[in-house]
Amino acid sequence: MKSAVILFPGINRENDAIAALEQATGTKPTVVWHGETELPKTDIIMVPGGFSYGDYLRCGAMAAKSPIMRAVAERAKAGVTILGVCNGFQILTEAGLLPGALMRNASLKFICKNTHLKIENTNTRFTNHYKTGDVVDYPVAHHDGNFFADSETLDRLEGEGRVVLRYCDANGVVDPATNLNGSQRNIAGIINEAGNVLGMMPHPENAIDPLHGGTDGRNLFKSLVEAAS
Repeated sequence: MKSAVILFPGINRENDAIAALEQATGTKPTVVWHGETELPKTDIIMVPGGFSYGDYLRCGAMAAKSPIMRAVAERAKAGVTILGVCNGFQILTEAGLLPGALMRNASLKFICKNTHLKIENTNTRFTNHYKTGDVVDYPVAHHDGNFFADSETLDRLEGEGRVVLRYCDANGVVDPATNLNGSQRNIAGIINEAGNVLGMMPHPENAIDPLHGGTDGRNLFKSLVEAAS
């Protein structure tokens, strides 16, 4: 099982991504610099979180134009499993691999804490080790995690089962009070139409070790490794 982590200037979660993928696959992933134009043969690609290019212009906007993203887009089209977390989610939307955009948090403040998430769809290569309605606990750390899309896009995402994660409370209640950043319909993670690209703001890679506070993220990595096998 081969995996790769894309590294941009300003990214700071690449080591967490490497650790999670190595634990899940048994093999250390290849780190690919953003200036490269080709990717090695790989089953899983992860675009990690951080602050690529210092979030200059818009979060992820400059990274989306990096040479390596053309290769990532080609692999996405070929069906390779791709996970974008936090800034990685922002980069995937800016690159057009996922719909919508990530805007400034409604509070206009950086949010760094653990949050509850409801698993809305387990029929994906990222969530098949969960049960529908499961509530998980992942950390978040973002300033621009407010998911926005037009009503037509939102309805399509809902109708096609492409909303994978929503912000909720410990009991799975989804309402405005449990929406920590203002995201439309409490959306925390979505997949593309083909189902092989997931973008999400919370950090499953930081929820794999009990010493870090919990292991709810392990099943996400188990799911994507199993699907990519």
